[in-house]
Amino acid sequence: MNDIEFQNRIRVARAEKRISQGELAEMVGVSRQTISSIENNQFCPSAKLALLICIALDKKFEDMFFFEEHN
Repeated sequence: MNDIEFQNRIRVARAEKRISQGELAEMVGVSRQTISSIENNQFCPSAKLALLICIALDKKFEDMFFFEEHN
């Protein structure tokens, strides 16, 4: 059976905008550790938080979050 993981491109988008984890966290109202956990796929953000991150980084949801299939 295939395993599907929810992935993100937050780290890349932050680098493009030159925003630190702490700065992004402050923009969306969470801790820096939460952003780190999301970037490292240790925590799955709520729909609201995912959308706030997209707005803060000026990216479309489908450009930031995606599913990756592993065999």
